Amino acid sequence: MSVVVGYVATAEGDAALTAAVEEVRRRGSRLVVVLSERSSRFGSETGALEEQVEEVRRRLDEADVPYDVRQTVRGRDVADDIISAAESTGGELIVMGLRRRSPVGKLILGSNAQRILLDAPCPVLAVKPVRT
Repeated sequence: MSVVVGYVATAEGDAALTAAVEEVRRRGSRLVVVLSERSSRFGSETGALEEQVEEVRRRLDEADVPYDVRQTVRGRDVADDIISAAESTGGELIVMGLRRRSPVGKLILGSNAQRILLDAPCPVLAVKPVRT
C-alpha cells in the first residue's frame, strides 16, 4: 500500500508533499513521489531535475518515512503518471496540490487535477498552500 503524491517545485507542490508525509505516517505506508521533468522550477538548466530530486530526497530523509521517487519522461502526461503509480503500487491515497483561483477560475479546475480526480483508482486529497 502506498500514498502517491505528484510533486511540482512550487508552493502547491510543497503543500502536497507535506500532507503526503503526514498521511504516510498516519497510515504506516510508503510514499511514492511522482516528479516530472516539466515541473522543474529550475528551468532547462542541465542537472535541474537532478537538483530537484535531491532536494525531495533530502526532505524525505529528514522526515524519516519510507519512499520512492519516480522521475517521469518528458512528453508523458502528468495525470497518467500519477494514476499509473497509484495503480502499480496499490495506492490507497493520491495527494495533489491545487492553486488558488479567482471566483471565475473556481468554475474550471486544472486539466491534470480534473483528470486525477475523475480517473483515480483511490481517494484523492487536494491541498492548498498556507496563505502568508
